[in-house]
Amino acid sequence: MRPRTCSTQLQPSGEGGIVVSKPTRRTLGGGTNKGQTVTVIEAPTRYNQRRKAIITFWVTLLVTALLGGTVASHYLHPILGILVGIAAGVFVGAFFAALVIIWPIVRIIWWWLPEILLGGFLVYGWTWLMLSTPLWLSLAVVAGVAGGIAVVRAARLAVMSAYWCLAVRHRLRLCFAAFVANNRQGTLPMILFARPTPAGERVWIWLRPGLSLHDLEQPGQLQKLAVGCWANEVRVMPSGRKYAALLRLDVIRREPLGDTVLSNLPDLVPDDMPANAPTSPAVPPLGVNLVDVPVSPRRSPDNKETRPRRARQPEAPSSNGIDPSDYA
Repeated sequence: MRPRTCSTQLQPSGEGGIVVSKPTRRTLGGGTNKGQTVTVIEAPTRYNQRRKAIITFWVTLLVTALLGGTVASHYLHPILGILVGIAAGVFVGAFFAALVIIWPIVRIIWWWLPEILLGGFLVYGWTWLMLSTPLWLSLAVVAGVAGGIAVVRAARLAVMSAYWCLAVRHRLRLCFAAFVANNRQGTLPMILFARPTPAGERVWIWLRPGLSLHDLEQPGQLQKLAVGCWANEVRVMPSGRKYAALLRLDVIRREPLGDTVLSNLPDLVPDDMPANAPTSPAVPPLGVNLVDVPVSPRRSPDNKETRPRRARQPEAPSSNGIDPSDYA
């Protein structure tokens, strides 16, 4: 029986991570199962956050100590003012360093904030309902709400729209992590919020440095986003003229303007109208005769008379807050 060769090693990867090599094993057929490398840490996230936190601490400490010591020296003894400035710098620097360290956790909490709030509402809502009402009444309320959502079409559509708004945020985050983020640090865009539209969902995102609208409009990029979001099409456009980093993504899942619309015009036709009712013959198009066009006299340049101003046309009424781009 031949001994098994083990070659487990820890090697730094090209991106600064740690690579683990699997042991080489002898198979039953006499061949060898060559060791494979598995990346444990793809990017030095912890090291980068620690380095940024240290730099933030010292820079904040220096600036706050100088400014705080200068201001405190006007009211206290210079030595005591310098000590107060250093103490304030240590406190403020530690605060911002801790904020830099916990920023990845804050981002994860932001990604899952709607689900966290929904879970808290369900847990505490059920607890409050159980403490306020008897058990049979609590179960009846829950069954009534669930049955109403399952039976009433409007409630069911509202629940499904909310579900897709939550799901599309996570799908976009996975797409950005897979093939869109191309800055050096691998920082993903900040997905702000989403709302339902008649055609699907509308999502607002904030791009980080290293990514632009041109990167999302590359050939095949929007198709990949549509596949990742389980949609028919994804359209991206600037959300306004003020910030280039704020973009709006329209996720198209259905075509509301392509559905069959039943018209009530046949109901307005009288029942006693014969099927072969006479109609007026079509008038053939006629050409324009320039002789029949009246010629108005041209105004002389010596004429100083002022023309009467035309009345201002009233503005068109608003569309009751309906955005036509929601149906695009």
